[in-house]
Amino acid sequence: MAELNRIKKEREAEQNKKDELKKLDDERIRMENLLHGNPLLAKKTAASSGGDFTVKRRWDDDVVFKNCAKGQDDKNKPKNFINDSLRSEFHKKFMDKYIK
Repeated sequence: MAELNRIKKEREAEQNKKDELKKLDDERIRMENLLHGNPLLAKKTAASSGGDFTVKRRWDDDVVFKNCAKGQDDKNKPKNFINDSLRSEFHKKFMDKYIK
């Protein structure tokens, strides 16, 4: 009986040691992921891998007259007075501009 209790204690101590090592290893991996997951904290890895954190510009961002054709089709349409506030041109433009 004493031999059985001694073996159980040894196995329990072994299991506790394995659990402690696994917890330490998991904590180390978690910290490593946290440090290397953020490119702002990982300066050395970002610089060596060519990490450039500048904002990418679109190819048409430097155009001088951007969106100049917007609303050209509305100018040719005759403006008629509508005595309904929901169907008036002002209301339609307002809804297009601020709601949609």
